[in-house]
Amino acid sequence: MNFIEELTWREMIHDIMPGTEEQLKKEMTSAYVGIDPTADSLHIGHLVSVMMLKHFQLAGHKPIALVGGATGMIGDPSGKSAERNLLDEVTLQHNEACLRKQLEKFLDFESDNANAAELVNNYDWMKEFSFLEFIRDIGKHITVNYMMAKDSVKKRLGEESKMGLSFTEFSYQLVQGTDFLHLYREKNCKLQMGGSDQWGNITTGTELIRRKERGEAFALTCPLITKADGGKFGKTESGNVWLDSRLTTPYKFYQFWLNVSDADAEKYIKIFTLLNRDEVSALIEEQAAAPHLRPLQKRLAKEVTCMVHSEDEYRKAVDASQILFGKATTESLAKLDKETFLSVFEGVPTYEIDRAKLDSGVPVVDLLAVETAAFPSKGELRRTMKGNGLSLNKMKLTDQEYVVTGTDLINESYILVQKGKKTYYIIEAV
Repeated sequence: MNFIEELTWREMIHDIMPGTEEQLKKEMTSAYVGIDPTADSLHIGHLVSVMMLKHFQLAGHKPIALVGGATGMIGDPSGKSAERNLLDEVTLQHNEACLRKQLEKFLDFESDNANAAELVNNYDWMKEFSFLEFIRDIGKHITVNYMMAKDSVKKRLGEESKMGLSFTEFSYQLVQGTDFLHLYREKNCKLQMGGSDQWGNITTGTELIRRKERGEAFALTCPLITKADGGKFGKTESGNVWLDSRLTTPYKFYQFWLNVSDADAEKYIKIFTLLNRDEVSALIEEQAAAPHLRPLQKRLAKEVTCMVHSEDEYRKAVDASQILFGKATTESLAKLDKETFLSVFEGVPTYEIDRAKLDSGVPVVDLLAVETAAFPSKGELRRTMKGNGLSLNKMKLTDQEYVVTGTDLINESYILVQKGKKTYYIIEAV
């Protein structure tokens, strides 16, 4: 496939340096994307550049993922209002290993093909640089005027910034430019890609290559992804949406994509899936004909969850969704692992009961109206049960003499109480 044409219809190109498409048509080309290693997991904000690398490899070119071990020790002024925390070498090495495992789900690192992906860490070559060597071999080729003209620097020096800009961060574009120069020399890498906020840093690299090597290198950026309402993409009330299931459960991950707006779903399905143009067009038409069925959101959530986690985790997430929003059984509830159970019922009022009491058995009326405050009185509870409005673990319960024991616990810890159709309580044995 033609890489530029593919990214164009997917609306994934913001800026592109003249000659880039011609270079890609001429020969198999290496390109790199830099990834911030300040955490041991990627989040969905990283997915845009990762998908660019994936499309690049599918088009027959060679992707290089650069973990910024050195630049992670400095901090990038782009889009920031303050300098970031700096990380130690041990933490950065741990983060790099974790990021590689995640990238392997998207890129082919292991094949013998000439365009097999590579993972590099700029700390490997930057750690040998002395300060004198750096200012002699790199600094003298880029003027302060050139560096000051970059938007990322202007914003940090402007009136809206009270923090100013440290020399460390000011030098960031030179360090990133050195990365491009190193990869150009050592791996014949001629293209750097990234978010539109990186354009200034990337073009500093192409300028450094031109001045030092008399070589030609190229730049391509994608738009920064935002939500239709102007909010920041990938952020929820609880923070970033991570690819690591320890940080964001597959259920929550699936729910994020399922709950995006129609306008965002139409945009995101082009960026974050491998569906082709015809498939996407058909889904958009289907959405227009029956928006209440949300075919775009459902397919988007499926594709991304399967790609990041697995089809099995996707099916579990769908089943878990049915518990709150559709039909579910005691058996399907029992299949949920503890993390997913807590994700599904996050925010639901929770009461505790001594596990020893459940071992000897507690009448349901006492459990819900005395031991816990799930019901304000025994009378209201009995009326609810008589009207067929009480469920324990998704099982209707009308027997007012029922005794709840430890065998009723889900995951040996929880009892799910449902009053009517939408009111839930959790009782946790402690």
